[in-house]
Amino acid sequence: MLLDSEVIWQKIEKLDQWAFLQINNNLSHPFLDEFMPLFRNSFFWIPLYFFLLLFATINFKNKGWWWLLFFICTVSLTDLISSRLIKESFERLRPCMDPEFSLQVRLLLNRCSGGYSFTSSHAANHFGIAAYFFVTTKFLLNKWAWLAFGWAAIICFAQIYVGVHYPLDIIGGAIVGLTIGLTIGSYFKKRY
Repeated sequence: MLLDSEVIWQKIEKLDQWAFLQINNNLSHPFLDEFMPLFRNSFFWIPLYFFLLLFATINFKNKGWWWLLFFICTVSLTDLISSRLIKESFERLRPCMDPEFSLQVRLLLNRCSGGYSFTSSHAANHFGIAAYFFVTTKFLLNKWAWLAFGWAAIICFAQIYVGVHYPLDIIGGAIVGLTIGLTIGSYFKKRY
């Protein structure tokens, strides 16, 4: 039985590496090479975070500060669970750090990020934010609230494109983020 699970995991890992190479190598384009590193940089998104601050205070009035507190809790929890609990348990090497795989990686950053790969904290954090935003603003924005998930998906795609995460790292992080964001967003919506 153990042998079967090892074989299954090896097949999953090979498929994950294949999907990584399709995005990291085969989809390469000079335009994307310029912009994808920016999309994963938190400083690039400062105008969006500033907009969210204004959006919350304008639309939620006195409850806007509560909205921001729950927003911060969402990011803190997704980051803590992804970085401290899951990454430390799985200890999966990043594609750009794996000695057997790194020669196939197009790394578009100055250096390979430290730490482990599974789950992607960027994916967990941004899908957590997207889910929280969606749940708490859908009544205001209707179908426009779905854009939050597009934003999170672009950031996650950039993680693979620049060479620091496998697709399964992104999927795992997205699941963590969605779970936490939907839970906290639902609690905020019910309470406030």
